Amino acid sequence: MLRHLRPAIVLTLAFTVLCGLAYPLGITGLAQALFPAQAGGSLIVKNGVVVGSALIGQSFAGPGYFHGRPSATTDTDPADASKTVPAPYNAANSSGSNLGPTSQALIDRVKADVATLRAEQFAPVPADLVTSSASGLDPDISPAAAEFQVARVARARHSSEDRLRALIAAHTRDRLAGVIGEPTVNVLQLNLALDELSAK
Repeated sequence: MLRHLRPAIVLTLAFTVLCGLAYPLGITGLAQALFPAQAGGSLIVKNGVVVGSALIGQSFAGPGYFHGRPSATTDTDPADASKTVPAPYNAANSSGSNLGPTSQALIDRVKADVATLRAEQFAPVPADLVTSSASGLDPDISPAAAEFQVARVARARHSSEDRLRALIAAHTRDRLAGVIGEPTVNVLQLNLALDELSAK
């Protein structure tokens, strides 16, 4: 019987060391050597302080900043652990709202958001300004969504709309290889550039 068990035990231990230790450590080391910024979380550093990640959105509510997509992430309610409360861009709890297109709660929320945005500017509202992504953490918006907010940000910052449009154009990433995906603007990077522009 030991003759039959020995190969199974040896293979289990060998594959545990190979697949559970050697491979992950090797890939981690390779990633750190070849792509250190991405392997470290694509962190954005300003004045020696980490201010966020290019991969995770942040909540910007002030009129002088560009706003990202709505976030449906939640966290445990401090008053009642059996319930949850909204916690926008909670990276520890990435999730969508799971509300379908026939959900009245979703319809009401989107209508309210559209009404709020139309009060700022009567123009077609880009869909990504009123819909959350599947992860709830999307850091990017479309150039159209950034353009929609130019008038509000320009008023709040006492800046020219043309300067803000130029800033958006400078921070617009094109499609991958020119064909995959859509052009996007990273909201955190755009707002950091906006603060630098205002400081000049």
